[in-house]
Amino acid sequence: MRSFFAERRRMPARIYRPAKPAVSSGRGKTRFWLLEMEPKERREPDALIGWVGSGDTEQQLVMRFPTKEAAIAYAKREGLDFTVDDPHERRIKPKSYAENFIRRT
Repeated sequence: MRSFFAERRRMPARIYRPAKPAVSSGRGKTRFWLLEMEPKERREPDALIGWVGSGDTEQQLVMRFPTKEAAIAYAKREGLDFTVDDPHERRIKPKSYAENFIRRT
């Protein structure tokens, strides 16, 4: 049992804030931070059915945190190796409704 926990401590994790989907204008699911484990083994198709999968069950775990600091504190408390991917900040171009009717030649 001791070797399982020692192996778990060395697992790399990734902390990031998800990007807004391209097909949606809403930003509701982008306000929290995610911690997910990096895959330990590659995914392969099953010979009988053809479904793609792997034996790595840790990859299925995705945890949500309200702040980046909370996610980092959890990873440090659990002894996980982690990387933090900071999001690109959104650039808002100021526009006015009147610009739709300006005739440009």
